[in-house]
Order: sequence, then structure tokens, then C-alpha cells
Amino acid sequence: MNSVEGTNQAWSELAPDYERARALEDSLDKLVEWPAQKDLLGDVSGRSCLDLGCGNGSKTAELLTMGATSAVGVDINGNFIDQRPLGLELIHADLNDLASLDELKGRAFDRILFLQSFGYVSYPVPILKHARTMLHEDGFILLSRTQPIRYALERAEQHGTSLGEEYFSSSPFTYRSSWNDQIALTKRTYTMSDLINTFSAAGLWIEASVEPQLSAEQRRQFPHKQEWMDKYLGILIFKLLPLPGLMHRH
Repeated sequence: MNSVEGTNQAWSELAPDYERARALEDSLDKLVEWPAQKDLLGDVSGRSCLDLGCGNGSKTAELLTMGATSAVGVDINGNFIDQRPLGLELIHADLNDLASLDELKGRAFDRILFLQSFGYVSYPVPILKHARTMLHEDGFILLSRTQPIRYALERAEQHGTSLGEEYFSSSPFTYRSSWNDQIALTKRTYTMSDLINTFSAAGLWIEASVEPQLSAEQRRQFPHKQEWMDKYLGILIFKLLPLPGLMHRH
């Protein structure tokens, strides 16, 4: 079992703990990440959306309340919400099997989302290439990833090494999840240039990127979260468009 496969299995066990943590008042996903993702996603009125690695599907469902005409979510866990609005389709499957999913064959979408799910992809470039071919002509991919400096700093703290050593290390990183410290996750390390080169190799360019932060009011209300953000930085969100001429080519 490779590190990503092991992490996929761990995610299946961890998903309920993540959903409970995300529902908390001081959840960074609730305070910072999801609002920023929606802002960069823009107006989805009349649009079709595909959420790859959708968790329990609650965010996918929210896209419909934002005006999307249809919203499809794919997740390996399959523990989906019971209340499903009209237009919501949830598929229990591994996003690594994207090209072989019968439910998605021949379909195209206006917005394709990888919201903190891209770290669970075994072969990043082929998956992004296939996602690119599933976009409508004016569609784009919204992809968020943990700031790589966070992982480098955590590894440096764990190993007693330096930030630079760990930032450029190619060794997988195993750590206990803050959502459930009984479960260990193993992540593939990456740098900013790794991310950019992956996008480029998949035929995508970055139209916009965001590094969301807490508002002044949120900093006052949740100082412990600002302390964490000051140290570990948070996430990166990218709006990715196909390079001209590559919309439907592998």
C-alpha cells in the first residue's frame, strides 16, 4: 500500500471526526476556508458543479442554494448527508478512479472543485488532465491545498531539523490528525514550485490565487486561531483554467 492509499483508508476512518470539527464555531474551514473558496468560485447561478472529494456532501449541497442547477459530489467515504436537495447527486467512489466512473462518463461541468482533497490523489497530473477535459468551454477548476510551509514547519518541530531542510525534503510525512489523534495520516511532501509545475503539466494556468486569513473581528473573537494562523499560515486556493487549445485534449 503506498502512502496515498494508506491516507485514503485513514480518511475513511477520519471523515466523521472532520465533519464534527468543521461544525464547531471556531472551525477555520467555517471561518476562513469555505467563505474564501466560495468567493473565488464566484456566481454559480445556472452552473453545473463537480465536487471531487466532497466529504459528506454538505458543501456540494450548498452550491445548489447558491444557484447551481446541478451539483455532483464524489467521495471515498460514502457517509453522505440524508437531506438531499433537488439537483444533488452524491457518488461513493475514489476520486483516483475518476476516468472510470460510469456516472461521470460523457459529462461536462462548469466548475470542478478539489477542496483540500488533492492530497489524496495518487497521480496528480493525470487526474487534473482528466478533470480539465470535463470542463465546459468557460469552466474552471477550483483547487485548495494546505500551505506547504505548514507541513515543513511541523516536520521540523517533529524531527528537530530546520524549516529549509524539511521544506525541500522529498520524504513522506506521517502525523497524528488534530481531528482524532488515534489516526495517523501520511502525506506526500510538496513545494510551491511542485504545485505550479503540476498545474502546468496538466495543461492548466493559474488565473487567480488566494491565501485567506481571519478578519479583524475574527482575530479578536478567536485569538487561539490567529495564533495558529500566524505560525502555520493556512491554505492556498487556486482558480485554474485550461491553457488555450487544451480544453478537451488529454
